[in-house]
Amino acid sequence: MKILQTNTFKRSTKKLYKNQKEALKKAIQEIEKNVTIGDLKTGDLAGIRVYKFRILHQLMLLAYHYEVSNSLLTLISLDTHENFYKNLKNQLKHDILT
Repeated sequence: MKILQTNTFKRSTKKLYKNQKEALKKAIQEIEKNVTIGDLKTGDLAGIRVYKFRILHQLMLLAYHYEVSNSLLTLISLDTHENFYKNLKNQLKHDILT
């Protein structure tokens, strides 16, 4: 399985401390084991899955997309719940337009 990261995801991970990165790594491994583990979204976010996990008692959301044909996992966004879906929609609109 090939894993890609968007620039938004990379920027989010740079802000994390070492112990937080370990929790993120475990979450990504869980997604690799079972790509359907995240909640499948509909509407504007159709095809996107969101996996919820905790980093030091803080609920984090990780948005990703999996292409079965290419066996390609794309990590799209990582953030807390506040404005997560609004920011994700804006990010996806921006990516489509550019």
